[in-house]
Amino acid sequence: MALEDMYGDGEEELTNTEKAAILFIALGPEYSAKLFQHLADDEIERITLEIANYKKVDSGVKAKVVSEFYQMAMASDYISTGGLEYAQNVLEKALGAEKAMEILNRLTTSLQVRPFDFLRKTDPSQLMNFINNEHPQTIALIMAYLDPDQAATVLGSLSPEAQADVAKRIAQMDRTSPDIIREVERVLERKLSALVTQDFTTAGGVKAIVEVLNRVDRTTEKSIIETLEVDNPELAEEIKRLMFVFEDIVQLDDRSLQMVLREVDTKDLSLALKATPQEVADKVYRNMSKRAADMLREEIEFMGPVKIRDVEEAQQKVVNIIRGLEEQGEIVIASGGGDDMIV
Repeated sequence: MALEDMYGDGEEELTNTEKAAILFIALGPEYSAKLFQHLADDEIERITLEIANYKKVDSGVKAKVVSEFYQMAMASDYISTGGLEYAQNVLEKALGAEKAMEILNRLTTSLQVRPFDFLRKTDPSQLMNFINNEHPQTIALIMAYLDPDQAATVLGSLSPEAQADVAKRIAQMDRTSPDIIREVERVLERKLSALVTQDFTTAGGVKAIVEVLNRVDRTTEKSIIETLEVDNPELAEEIKRLMFVFEDIVQLDDRSLQMVLREVDTKDLSLALKATPQEVADKVYRNMSKRAADMLREEIEFMGPVKIRDVEEAQQKVVNIIRGLEEQGEIVIASGGGDDMIV
């Protein structure tokens, strides 16, 4: 969340950026520098420009802005610690009902607190017991809002049939009505029902299930993919395409990568490395003979401009070879926390 957004609309005489600038001035250069490290470039630019415009800040205005920021920061901390209801109780006792509601309204607008926040703080084993008997669509909805590692743990605890069903539902999920989310939250945790925003919230989708599958063990992943290949071949293919990208070859052990390189056409490899991070290129070069690596570097250097589409197609060819070798049992792509070994 941007620092400026913590203030909501603010008073007419001061914009959010002006308040942020005054806060930075009040904090002094040492603490301001630390805060700047957590802001985006455009935020830094706006606030710096505003700071430069100030010759002098009235001490009363400065004190008011600092006090307001402190109240907002404490409210945010209360929400993350004990939920909205806890934050409201504490703030009402400290500031009165009207001021507490004003602060919370600003925060719930700017923070956009994600649904099922309380579940992200729950122990995975408790979480599995908590939702294990829910309908697959409910489980899919909850998992779409969990951290990928948590979601992977939950997915791995389900039966093979339920795993594929839930994975498919997450992948096909797009927008969920806030009324439905509210109802599910009300059943699971009443105090979080008020946190859902009125806008439709976007969650799930193919990328969401890919993040989960990348963290489960290989047996669970293969079981889900194989089931989806029968039930929904197009979805299974899209998931497989996204699950291992070209840059992920840095995760391969040297023996596996050398096996892959023996299968890859040199022209495809040079194209694939044309616009790749240096660590990826270095990983490839280290697994080639010095002469072959020098020749590959030279070919890339004299290649000239290429279409991004051509580079992506070449990278996909390499990925397809990797997936093919994996399916043959020749190599194993590291995934999740399993104990798979290279065959």
